[in-house]
Formats: sequence, structure tokens, C-alpha cells
Amino acid sequence: MRLAAGLTLSLLLALAACDGAPRVIKEKAEANTGFPAADRPVATIVSARWSDEESRDRLNEAAQVMDLASVKPGMTVADIGAGEGYYTIRLAQRVGKEGRVVAEDIVPEVRDQLAIRVVREKLDNVSVRLGLPADPRLPEASFHRVLMVHMYHEIESPYEFLWRLRPSLTPDGQVIVVDADRPTELHGTPPDLLKCEFAAVGYGMVSMRSMPSAGGYIAIFARNGERPEPGTIKACRSGKTATPAALPKPGEDKSNLETR
Repeated sequence: MRLAAGLTLSLLLALAACDGAPRVIKEKAEANTGFPAADRPVATIVSARWSDEESRDRLNEAAQVMDLASVKPGMTVADIGAGEGYYTIRLAQRVGKEGRVVAEDIVPEVRDQLAIRVVREKLDNVSVRLGLPADPRLPEASFHRVLMVHMYHEIESPYEFLWRLRPSLTPDGQVIVVDADRPTELHGTPPDLLKCEFAAVGYGMVSMRSMPSAGGYIAIFARNGERPEPGTIKACRSGKTATPAALPKPGEDKSNLETR
């Protein structure tokens, strides 16, 4: 099996070194002076789990998110901050044999445990990767959907991360964020701040709606205009009302759109 062969070495290393429990990330992402620093606290990664899978399934969480994100069979989807794989497993089922799921986490032990689960459940359409705090390292023009569920507030360098993520989207690709409406230090992201940070890097908001079953809201973004040069990106002020760029409606003049 191609997936099993590709993961064999990493799994053996993981089994030899893993102490079983997810570790808190203590080291910060390497500074990159080309991008502005986030004007907000960053939540600490304390667990690979947001809630238990049985409770989430009772609320039909994953199915609702995938429906709202229009995840369909045959798509290529990335699950960023995949943790224990709640969405990874369900995305694999949704996209089917003709689709592909890339599950990524920045904690090596968590990544390795998820890889073991993927092999155990014989998910041939899933690849598991180790990402970087400021770079998802995804191939260009490859992903129809990128999901970030209850993890955006843990991204220390959001402008660099979103800037590097942008080329990985297909022309009709979208980024799906699920988060709670509360301060980032309390493991959430205020919606206005989220919209502003995405807009600053050249994304337009497609939709945003409350989603209690997922513990907050779901926001969908797509590329909008050109990707700005890092030095021109302006950080959003935490606690200020943002004026983000929105995608034009059918027939609307795009010339009035701007990114802040």
C-alpha cells in the first residue's frame, strides 16, 4: 500500500520516541522581519483535542461544516492543525477514493499518532505531514478546501502563515475557519479580527455564520486580488473594528474592493 510504505519509517521513529501525550509548544516561530507581528495574544497549544468525537458527532458537527464548505467527492482537502484526526477521518470519507486529504500538525508526536490511526483505519486517500508554525508547506494550486478548526488562534504569525497558504489554493479554492467568538488568549478569535487579518493578506470573505454545534462560528474565505508583498501588509489592531475586503457579488464592480 503506497500510504503505508511512505509512512513506515516515520511511524517506527514515532513509536520509538513518542511518550504518548501531546506536548505544549514552547518555542516560538522563527522571526521573519518581512511580515508584521500580530497585534494580539497567541493561545498556547495545550491539547490535540477540542472535544470528544462522540459528543461532536451527536451534534453532527463535521457533517454540517463539510456541507457548508461544499466539500464534495473527488476534492483535495487540507486539514490544518488536524490533532487526533476528527475531521481528517470524516473528510476522507466525504471526498472518497477519488479525493485526497492532507492532514497536518506542527507537533511531531501528534502527527505521528495521527499517522498510526490513518494506517490502522486503512485510509489510502490520506497523507499526514508535519507543518511549520508559520508555513503549512502545501503544494501550489492543489487544494479545493483548507480547513482550520479551533486552531487559528494558535497561529503565532498569522500574516506569514496566510500569505504562504494562499498559493496552495486552486482557482476556486476556499479556506474554512471554525472558531469561537472570544479573545485569542481564551482560545477563540473575534470575527472582526479574523476578517481583518485575512483581508490584509489578500483574501475576501465568502460567508460567515454562527455555528453553535461547532462551538462558535464558521467563516469561509477565498483569494481576492493579488497577493500583497510582505512589506506592504499592515497588522490589524486587536479590539478594533475591521473593514475587510469582501468578494464581489455577481455583476459587482471589483474596482472598489480594497485590502487593509
